Amino acid sequence: MSSGEWLNPPPSAVRDGSALLVTAAKGSDFWRTTSYGYDRDGGHALLSPLGPEAAAEVSFVADYDQQFDQAGLLVRLDEENWIKAGVEYCDGELQLGAVVTRKVSDWSSGPVPWHGREVTLRASRSGDAVTIRARADSGPWQLIRLAPFPPGVEAMAGPYCCAPEREGLTVRFTGVTAGLPDEALHP
Repeated sequence: MSSGEWLNPPPSAVRDGSALLVTAAKGSDFWRTTSYGYDRDGGHALLSPLGPEAAAEVSFVADYDQQFDQAGLLVRLDEENWIKAGVEYCDGELQLGAVVTRKVSDWSSGPVPWHGREVTLRASRSGDAVTIRARADSGPWQLIRLAPFPPGVEAMAGPYCCAPEREGLTVRFTGVTAGLPDEALHP
């Protein structure tokens, strides 16, 4: 977590041992148009290059409880083409989900009992797709999403967080790694 460049630097990002504590600004978010009618590209993300055949993982502690607080992994080409996957507090519970944006955003999510646990998101790029997996602590990987993604182009990836509705969300990021893509979609 010592390398990368901030897309929209947060109000605060400080080291705490091996962790990085990131405080999100109120109103920060990533979203394009669909249903809500607005475009937001003001979330905080610490991004590094992600090649066409590569994977990135982000770990953090999901200990937030305000509407739309969120953290996870962002894979980005530009402001109109990106994927965010993570845990978001929505409608009274934590939701594991992904937003895939190709000019407009879509959103899929489902509740998870992961409050206070370390969550890891993995984005694996191979060919014309990104495979998103997640797990809590050292539990088994769950397939979250298989999404189309332009092949053969450089992208950026890394941890992100947003606080669309409130001040004071601080996320504890505990790890960021990069490596080879998954060998197969199914074990």
